[in-house]
Amino acid sequence: MTIFYLPDLGEGLPEAEINEWFIKEGDTVKKDQPLVAMETAKAVVDVPAPQDGTITKLYGQVGAIIKTGKPLVEFNHASSSIVGQLEEHPDIALQHINLTNRQPELPKATFTVKKLALEYNVNLNDIVGSGQFGVITANDVLSHAKKTDCSRETLIGVRRQMMKTMQLSHQEIVPVSIFDEADINHWQKPYDITVRLIQAICYACKQEPGLNAWFKHEEKQIFNHVNLGLAVDSNEGLFVPVIKNANHLDALRLRQAINSSKQGVLERSLPPENFKDATIILSNFGRFAGKFANPIIVPPMVAIIAVGRVFDAVVAYQGEIAVHTKVPISLTFDHRPLTGGEATRFLKALIEHLEQ
Repeated sequence: MTIFYLPDLGEGLPEAEINEWFIKEGDTVKKDQPLVAMETAKAVVDVPAPQDGTITKLYGQVGAIIKTGKPLVEFNHASSSIVGQLEEHPDIALQHINLTNRQPELPKATFTVKKLALEYNVNLNDIVGSGQFGVITANDVLSHAKKTDCSRETLIGVRRQMMKTMQLSHQEIVPVSIFDEADINHWQKPYDITVRLIQAICYACKQEPGLNAWFKHEEKQIFNHVNLGLAVDSNEGLFVPVIKNANHLDALRLRQAINSSKQGVLERSLPPENFKDATIILSNFGRFAGKFANPIIVPPMVAIIAVGRVFDAVVAYQGEIAVHTKVPISLTFDHRPLTGGEATRFLKALIEHLEQ
């Protein structure tokens, strides 16, 4: 008997959840036949069989968390493997998940949504999904949920990975945040603030490239291209799809990339490569509330820009009192590879571009 171990499903992802088994013990499979759907912090990925053979053991039920390089499936044929052990999600045993209409009799929902339905005592068979292809979303579940005094939730999937990323940031990075405001009163309405912000970030990265970088193993890698990570909020957690080479895109293509990223997060349709290789991040939290923040850097990046709620302020303008529209900007940088001078020059360049 030989064992197939969970491969790396994304750049450096340490683990994944079993979303749906497509086979069972005793089944005969062919090479490249899908064995299981694994949910990572970035996407749902079908893992193919590495060889022909008969399945003798499945390592984990739906909802189990498998570490990268740990046992996944046992075959009766020989193949190369990596040693390791299994970690399972406790006290949960859910039905298989239908992501591609392989089992039309089952509700179409992710593991996270099914767990939410259990917590709120909602029968998924009573819900018509509002997502693409009839997939049931978290909002669908909540709209059918019974009122309860409280609920317990174990962090899984995207939220669990977000927790680990935040812990890693807290352990490794020495963050410093600085704040300022850009006067955009001269902008002609309607304006696309997210596009303007990305253009300003790209300009600032050219003026002060040290913030468009990675820092790991005491070495800083500075990039000429800007892979802009765009923080996107969702019911399942925070996603950061990456707009590649944002510094080479005009306003129209930036808007198209923004729309595509947000829609892909909503539908969970973005492939893993769309979440890789960000060099700097923009978080536009002001669309909800708040002016300033201490945004958290995602290593190995060294900077993140957060933009708060646009507001009107009384200002002195050409010797008179006036009311101008302003954008509050928060910049957090890693003080290990960067100086305060570099960070403030970056922020100054960003604001200058916005105020053009």
